[in-house]
Amino acid sequence: MEPFHRVAFEKPNLSELTANHTVVDMHFHSRFSDGLNRVRSIVNRARKLGIGIAITDHNAIEGAVRLAEYADILTIPGIEVTSHEGAHLLVYFYDIETLVQFYETDVRPFMGKGVMTSLTLDMHGIIRRARQYNSLILFPHPHSAVYTGICNPMISRDAQERLLRMVDGVEVINAGNLKKWNLQCAVLGFNLGKCMTGGSDGHNLFQMGKAVTYADCPSNRADFLDSIKNGTSRVIGKETAFLQKMTSNGFKIKSSIKNSPDVMGKNMRFSYAVINSRSKQVRDTVRRKIFRPAG
Repeated sequence: MEPFHRVAFEKPNLSELTANHTVVDMHFHSRFSDGLNRVRSIVNRARKLGIGIAITDHNAIEGAVRLAEYADILTIPGIEVTSHEGAHLLVYFYDIETLVQFYETDVRPFMGKGVMTSLTLDMHGIIRRARQYNSLILFPHPHSAVYTGICNPMISRDAQERLLRMVDGVEVINAGNLKKWNLQCAVLGFNLGKCMTGGSDGHNLFQMGKAVTYADCPSNRADFLDSIKNGTSRVIGKETAFLQKMTSNGFKIKSSIKNSPDVMGKNMRFSYAVINSRSKQVRDTVRRKIFRPAG
Protein backbone atom coordinates (compact mmCIF):
# COMPACT_ATOMS: atom_id res chain seq x y z
CA MET A 1 0.00 0.00 0.00
CA GLU A 2 1.37 3.38 -0.95
CA PRO A 3 1.96 5.67 2.07
CA PHE A 4 -0.11 8.52 0.66
CA HIS A 5 -3.16 6.26 0.57
CA ARG A 6 -3.04 5.53 4.27
CA VAL A 7 -4.71 8.73 5.54
CA ALA A 8 -7.65 10.61 4.02
CA PHE A 9 -9.13 13.79 5.46
CA GLU A 10 -12.69 13.36 4.26
CA LYS A 11 -16.07 12.21 5.53
CA PRO A 12 -16.14 8.41 5.69
CA ASN A 13 -18.67 6.71 3.43
CA LEU A 14 -19.38 3.96 5.94
CA SER A 15 -21.81 1.99 3.81
CA GLU A 16 -19.20 1.77 1.05
CA LEU A 17 -16.29 1.08 3.40
CA THR A 18 -18.05 -1.65 5.36
CA ALA A 19 -19.01 -3.47 2.15
CA ASN A 20 -15.37 -4.40 1.53
CA HIS A 21 -13.41 -3.70 4.71
CA THR A 22 -13.40 -4.16 8.45
CA VAL A 23 -14.11 -0.70 9.90
CA VAL A 24 -13.65 0.35 13.52
CA ASP A 25 -14.04 3.59 15.46
CA MET A 26 -10.97 3.14 17.67
CA HIS A 27 -11.67 5.87 20.24
CA PHE A 28 -15.01 6.24 22.02
CA HIS A 29 -16.09 7.07 25.57
CA SER A 30 -18.99 5.80 27.66
CA ARG A 31 -20.64 7.13 30.79
CA PHE A 32 -18.08 5.22 32.85
CA SER A 33 -15.65 8.11 32.31
CA ASP A 34 -16.67 11.36 30.59
CA GLY A 35 -18.99 10.05 27.88
CA LEU A 36 -22.74 10.57 27.76
CA ASN A 37 -24.00 7.17 26.66
CA ARG A 38 -24.65 3.73 28.09
CA VAL A 39 -22.88 0.78 26.53
CA ARG A 40 -26.13 -0.62 25.10
CA SER A 41 -26.75 2.65 23.23
CA ILE A 42 -23.18 2.65 21.92
CA VAL A 43 -23.61 -0.91 20.64
CA ASN A 44 -26.91 -0.10 18.96
CA ARG A 45 -25.35 2.86 17.19
CA ALA A 46 -22.38 0.78 16.04
CA ARG A 47 -24.76 -1.87 14.71
CA LYS A 48 -26.69 0.76 12.77
CA LEU A 49 -23.48 2.11 11.22
CA GLY A 50 -22.18 -1.40 10.55
CA ILE A 51 -18.84 -0.74 12.22
CA GLY A 52 -16.75 -2.10 15.08
CA ILE A 53 -16.10 -0.03 18.18
CA ALA A 54 -13.52 0.40 20.94
CA ILE A 55 -14.68 1.91 24.22
CA THR A 56 -11.54 3.56 25.56
CA ASP A 57 -12.63 5.21 28.78
CA HIS A 58 -10.28 7.29 30.88
CA ASN A 59 -8.61 5.08 33.48
CA ALA A 60 -11.69 2.82 33.51
CA ILE A 61 -12.64 -0.48 31.87
CA GLU A 62 -16.22 -1.28 32.93
CA GLY A 63 -17.53 0.06 29.62
CA ALA A 64 -15.05 -2.04 27.64
CA VAL A 65 -15.87 -5.14 29.71
CA ARG A 66 -19.60 -4.74 29.11
CA LEU A 67 -18.97 -4.03 25.44
CA ALA A 68 -17.09 -7.33 25.05
CA GLU A 69 -20.29 -9.21 25.99
CA TYR A 70 -21.79 -8.32 22.61
CA ALA A 71 -20.69 -10.98 20.13
CA ASP A 72 -22.53 -9.68 17.07
CA ILE A 73 -20.23 -6.69 16.50
CA LEU A 74 -16.45 -6.35 16.43
CA THR A 75 -15.23 -4.91 19.73
CA ILE A 76 -11.65 -3.90 20.56
CA PRO A 77 -10.73 -3.93 24.29
CA GLY A 78 -9.01 -0.69 25.19
CA ILE A 79 -8.34 2.03 27.72
CA GLU A 80 -7.14 5.64 27.63
CA VAL A 81 -4.68 6.13 30.47
CA THR A 82 -3.69 9.52 31.89
CA SER A 83 -0.05 9.70 32.93
CA HIS A 84 1.37 11.68 35.83
CA GLU A 85 2.44 14.32 33.28
CA GLY A 86 -1.20 14.68 32.18
CA ALA A 87 -0.69 13.28 28.68
CA HIS A 88 -2.90 10.43 27.46
CA LEU A 89 -2.02 6.97 26.17
CA LEU A 90 -4.25 4.48 24.32
CA VAL A 91 -3.65 0.79 24.96
CA TYR A 92 -5.53 -1.92 23.04
CA PHE A 93 -5.61 -5.65 23.76
CA TYR A 94 -6.39 -8.83 21.86
CA ASP A 95 -8.76 -10.10 24.57
CA ILE A 96 -10.76 -8.62 27.40
CA GLU A 97 -9.06 -10.76 30.04
CA THR A 98 -5.71 -9.14 29.33
CA LEU A 99 -7.23 -5.67 29.56
CA VAL A 100 -8.67 -6.56 32.95
CA GLN A 101 -5.31 -7.89 34.13
CA PHE A 102 -3.51 -4.72 32.94
CA TYR A 103 -6.09 -2.52 34.68
CA GLU A 104 -6.06 -4.41 37.98
CA THR A 105 -2.26 -4.69 38.11
CA ASP A 106 -0.93 -1.60 36.36
CA VAL A 107 -3.63 1.09 36.47
CA ARG A 108 -5.97 0.76 39.42
CA PRO A 109 -3.26 0.69 42.15
CA PHE A 110 -1.87 4.00 40.85
CA MET A 111 -5.11 5.93 40.37
CA GLY A 112 -6.00 9.25 41.96
CA LYS A 113 -9.30 10.30 43.49
CA GLY A 114 -11.38 9.93 40.32
CA VAL A 115 -11.32 8.34 36.88
CA MET A 116 -10.35 11.60 35.23
CA THR A 117 -7.30 12.29 37.41
CA SER A 118 -3.73 11.46 36.48
CA LEU A 119 -2.07 8.26 37.60
CA THR A 120 0.94 8.47 39.88
CA LEU A 121 2.90 6.62 37.17
CA ASP A 122 4.79 8.67 34.61
CA MET A 123 4.41 7.98 30.90
CA HIS A 124 7.60 5.94 30.69
CA GLY A 125 6.39 3.69 33.49
CA ILE A 126 2.94 3.17 31.93
CA ILE A 127 4.40 2.25 28.53
CA ARG A 128 6.92 -0.10 30.11
CA ARG A 129 4.11 -1.87 32.00
CA ALA A 130 1.81 -2.03 28.94
CA ARG A 131 4.65 -3.53 26.92
CA GLN A 132 4.58 -6.61 29.16
CA TYR A 133 1.28 -7.61 27.52
CA ASN A 134 0.22 -8.50 24.00
CA SER A 135 -0.99 -5.01 23.26
CA LEU A 136 -1.04 -2.10 20.82
CA ILE A 137 0.20 1.16 22.36
CA LEU A 138 -0.46 4.54 20.75
CA PHE A 139 -0.50 8.21 21.60
CA PRO A 140 -3.95 9.75 20.95
CA HIS A 141 -4.20 13.31 19.61
CA PRO A 142 -0.42 13.88 20.03
CA HIS A 143 -0.94 17.51 18.97
CA SER A 144 -3.94 19.16 20.63
CA ALA A 145 -5.14 22.29 22.39
CA VAL A 146 -4.49 21.10 25.92
CA TYR A 147 -1.72 19.14 27.58
CA THR A 148 -3.33 15.74 26.95
CA GLY A 149 -1.24 15.17 23.82
CA ILE A 150 2.34 13.97 24.13
CA CYS A 151 3.61 16.84 21.94
CA ASN A 152 3.12 19.64 24.43
CA PRO A 153 5.48 22.22 25.97
CA MET A 154 5.27 20.59 29.41
CA ILE A 155 7.29 17.64 28.09
CA SER A 156 10.77 18.31 26.74
CA ARG A 157 11.53 17.57 23.11
CA ASP A 158 14.08 14.93 24.12
CA ALA A 159 11.53 13.22 26.36
CA GLN A 160 8.93 13.33 23.59
CA GLU A 161 11.33 11.64 21.17
CA ARG A 162 12.20 8.92 23.67
CA LEU A 163 8.53 8.22 24.41
CA LEU A 164 7.56 8.20 20.73
CA ARG A 165 10.22 5.57 20.10
CA MET A 166 8.67 3.39 22.82
CA VAL A 167 5.12 3.19 21.42
CA ASP A 168 3.68 1.40 18.39
CA GLY A 169 2.31 4.55 16.77
CA VAL A 170 -0.02 7.54 16.99
CA GLU A 171 -3.60 8.52 16.34
CA VAL A 172 -3.49 10.66 13.19
CA ILE A 173 -7.14 11.72 12.88
CA ASN A 174 -9.19 12.50 15.98
CA ALA A 175 -12.62 13.83 15.07
CA GLY A 176 -12.81 15.81 18.31
CA ASN A 177 -9.56 17.61 17.50
CA LEU A 178 -9.10 20.63 15.25
CA LYS A 179 -7.93 20.04 11.68
CA LYS A 180 -4.74 22.06 12.06
CA TRP A 181 -3.66 19.76 14.88
CA ASN A 182 -4.81 16.60 13.10
CA LEU A 183 -2.65 17.61 10.16
CA GLN A 184 0.34 17.86 12.49
CA CYS A 185 -0.58 14.46 13.94
CA ALA A 186 -0.65 12.95 10.44
CA VAL A 187 2.76 14.43 9.59
CA LEU A 188 4.10 13.00 12.83
CA GLY A 189 2.65 9.59 11.98
CA PHE A 190 4.27 9.51 8.56
CA ASN A 191 7.59 10.76 9.90
CA LEU A 192 7.63 8.08 12.60
CA GLY A 193 6.86 5.36 10.08
CA LYS A 194 4.81 3.53 12.69
CA CYS A 195 1.17 2.48 13.19
CA MET A 196 -1.52 5.06 12.51
CA THR A 197 -5.12 4.98 13.71
CA GLY A 198 -8.18 7.17 13.60
CA GLY A 199 -11.17 7.50 15.90
CA SER A 200 -13.98 9.87 16.74
CA ASP A 201 -12.96 10.41 20.38
CA GLY A 202 -16.72 10.48 20.68
CA HIS A 203 -18.52 11.41 23.87
CA ASN A 204 -21.95 11.47 22.20
CA LEU A 205 -23.53 9.00 19.76
CA PHE A 206 -23.68 11.53 16.91
CA GLN A 207 -19.86 11.61 16.88
CA MET A 208 -19.42 7.89 16.28
CA GLY A 209 -17.86 7.01 12.92
CA LYS A 210 -16.67 10.55 12.13
CA ALA A 211 -13.14 9.13 11.96
CA VAL A 212 -12.37 5.43 11.59
CA THR A 213 -9.61 2.91 11.01
CA TYR A 214 -10.25 0.27 8.36
CA ALA A 215 -8.45 -2.73 6.90
CA ASP A 216 -8.85 -5.41 4.26
CA CYS A 217 -8.96 -8.29 6.73
CA PRO A 218 -11.40 -10.69 8.44
CA SER A 219 -13.66 -9.07 11.00
CA ASN A 220 -11.97 -10.24 14.19
CA ARG A 221 -9.76 -8.60 16.80
CA ALA A 222 -6.53 -10.44 16.03
CA ASP A 223 -6.54 -9.83 12.29
CA PHE A 224 -7.64 -6.24 12.66
CA LEU A 225 -5.04 -5.32 15.29
CA ASP A 226 -2.39 -7.16 13.30
CA SER A 227 -3.33 -5.07 10.24
CA ILE A 228 -2.70 -1.92 12.24
CA LYS A 229 0.61 -3.26 13.53
CA ASN A 230 1.87 -4.27 10.09
CA GLY A 231 0.84 -0.98 8.48
CA THR A 232 -1.82 -2.30 6.09
CA SER A 233 -4.72 -0.47 7.75
CA ARG A 234 -5.95 2.94 6.65
CA VAL A 235 -7.48 5.98 8.32
CA ILE A 236 -10.26 8.22 7.07
CA GLY A 237 -12.14 10.93 8.87
CA LYS A 238 -13.28 14.47 9.22
CA GLU A 239 -13.45 16.68 12.27
CA THR A 240 -16.75 17.07 14.13
CA ALA A 241 -18.63 20.24 13.20
CA PHE A 242 -18.01 23.36 15.30
CA LEU A 243 -21.37 23.44 17.09
CA GLN A 244 -21.23 19.71 17.74
CA LYS A 245 -17.78 20.14 19.27
CA MET A 246 -19.14 22.76 21.64
CA THR A 247 -22.13 20.57 22.56
CA SER A 248 -19.88 17.63 23.30
CA ASN A 249 -17.36 19.70 25.22
CA GLY A 250 -20.14 21.23 27.30
CA PHE A 251 -21.03 17.79 28.53
CA LYS A 252 -17.37 16.93 29.12
CA ILE A 253 -17.03 19.99 31.37
CA LYS A 254 -20.02 18.85 33.45
CA SER A 255 -18.55 15.37 33.67
CA SER A 256 -15.15 16.80 34.60
CA ILE A 257 -16.66 18.72 37.52
CA LYS A 258 -18.32 15.52 38.71
CA ASN A 259 -15.31 13.23 38.28
CA SER A 260 -12.40 15.53 38.96
CA PRO A 261 -12.21 19.33 39.24
CA ASP A 262 -8.54 19.05 38.17
CA VAL A 263 -9.42 18.57 34.50
CA MET A 264 -12.10 21.24 34.24
CA GLY A 265 -9.47 23.81 33.29
CA LYS A 266 -8.23 21.59 30.44
CA ASN A 267 -11.72 21.33 28.93
CA MET A 268 -12.27 25.07 29.28
CA ARG A 269 -8.96 25.76 27.51
CA PHE A 270 -9.99 23.42 24.70
CA SER A 271 -13.35 25.20 24.34
CA TYR A 272 -11.53 28.53 24.14
CA ALA A 273 -9.15 27.16 21.51
CA VAL A 274 -12.05 25.91 19.37
CA ILE A 275 -13.89 29.25 19.60
CA ASN A 276 -10.71 31.22 18.90
CA SER A 277 -9.88 29.05 15.88
CA ARG A 278 -13.39 29.46 14.48
CA SER A 279 -13.27 33.24 15.02
CA LYS A 280 -9.95 33.43 13.19
CA GLN A 281 -11.44 31.52 10.22
CA VAL A 282 -14.31 34.00 10.03
CA ARG A 283 -11.95 37.00 10.26
CA ASP A 284 -9.71 35.59 7.52
CA THR A 285 -12.69 34.93 5.24
CA VAL A 286 -14.01 38.47 5.69
CA ARG A 287 -10.55 39.94 5.12
CA ARG A 288 -10.13 38.00 1.85
CA LYS A 289 -13.49 39.21 0.57
CA ILE A 290 -12.77 42.85 1.46
CA PHE A 291 -9.32 42.93 -0.06
CA ARG A 292 -10.02 40.69 -3.07
CA PRO A 293 -8.55 42.33 -6.22
CA ALA A 294 -11.19 43.81 -8.53
CA GLY A 295 -11.86 42.09 -11.86
